[in-house]
Amino acid sequence: MDRLSASARLMIVSDLDHTMVDHHDSENLSLLRFNALWEANYRHDSLLVFSTGRSLTLYKELRKEKPMLTPDITIMSVGTEITYGLEMVPDEGWVEVLNHKWNRSIVIEEASKFSELTPQAETEQRPHKASFYIQKDKAQAVTKALSESLEKRGLDVKIIYSGGIDLDILPRGAGKGQALAYLHKKFKTAGKLPTSTLVCGDSGNDAELFSIPDVFGVMVSNAQEELLQWHAENAKDNSKIIHATERCAAGIIQAIGHFNLGPSTSLRDVKDFLDSKVETKSIGHEIVKFYLFYEKWRCAEVEESCAYLDRLKAAFNSSGVFVHPSGLELSLSDRLSSIRKHYGDSQGKQYRVWVDRVLPTKISSDSWLVKFDKWELSGEKRLCCRTTAILSSKDSNTANESIWLHIHQTWLEGSGSEFSSTWLF
Repeated sequence: MDRLSASARLMIVSDLDHTMVDHHDSENLSLLRFNALWEANYRHDSLLVFSTGRSLTLYKELRKEKPMLTPDITIMSVGTEITYGLEMVPDEGWVEVLNHKWNRSIVIEEASKFSELTPQAETEQRPHKASFYIQKDKAQAVTKALSESLEKRGLDVKIIYSGGIDLDILPRGAGKGQALAYLHKKFKTAGKLPTSTLVCGDSGNDAELFSIPDVFGVMVSNAQEELLQWHAENAKDNSKIIHATERCAAGIIQAIGHFNLGPSTSLRDVKDFLDSKVETKSIGHEIVKFYLFYEKWRCAEVEESCAYLDRLKAAFNSSGVFVHPSGLELSLSDRLSSIRKHYGDSQGKQYRVWVDRVLPTKISSDSWLVKFDKWELSGEKRLCCRTTAILSSKDSNTANESIWLHIHQTWLEGSGSEFSSTWLF
């Protein structure tokens, strides 16, 4: 992982289901709030890590269902797999660690002797994880007996029970907490240990995360009894761990503010966000701010005001060029003018816009080359284009109040032909 040249300002390590992702939030508002906060203030100098019990197959399914950001690091299958970036390059060093005193064939052989265990789907069976379902009242006794039988066979394993039904058998050195400890050690060796780490979870398989030294932790308000019980028994006096009063991603935002880890106000929570002040020197703030306005304008969630459009006009170079994903070249000023007639055209519809992987590169004393993915959801259709923009700052000492000089977009998924007439920016 070499995206950052220095230590990350903040590393967030978050479980997905019922922590980062709220399956009871049909409009994904808390997740979109977090997305806007992260891309505006943290992406450029911090690390986002998703730590999930999901296999690669189920993780990819979730990404298709929910407006999730691309993490810098993904820890999957209850801490048995570590990958990096969008390409999900595996960490071979972690594989070597997990091979110690592990034999999956023996695990399956011994587990088959317990009728109480029902194997999970084949997609959840991984090289260093064997997964089963078991009723809650049977879990404790089976876990004890199975542990003893595997120890007699010469294996060193751990058994994790979570969610009131899931039982995972892993190498002793595996697990979400051990995967994080491994990453911390790796970063420390490279002289890039993050300044702060915030771990976030809701269930029993997240408990290990909170036991890693010197991390901040948040149990979201909807945390399950098993995690709250672990906390009461092991960390109730640890002031670095809180039980949030907000659900899921909203609870993570709450924790960022509680521990003073950095900006904690999402642009989605700011009423007059075009006038909002930058909390950190991040060009990402300008990117998020514009596309959030674009969404709200089309949903009629901001006033149809000439003042808004005049402020936007001042932020776009009159001779700048916009290259539409179809390849059509237009002037930025003309494209901006066309926004006026689209006011409220998505009002009352399921329409959302968000950006991902906002990564700026400074190319002169006062200008940035910025690459990012712009996503647009309209009803059940979700499309993305890879965007490259050039922005110049009015003040060379800050990335605030920048002028857009150039925008070039290409379709990332699908042809996008059905969006040709309505895809404005």
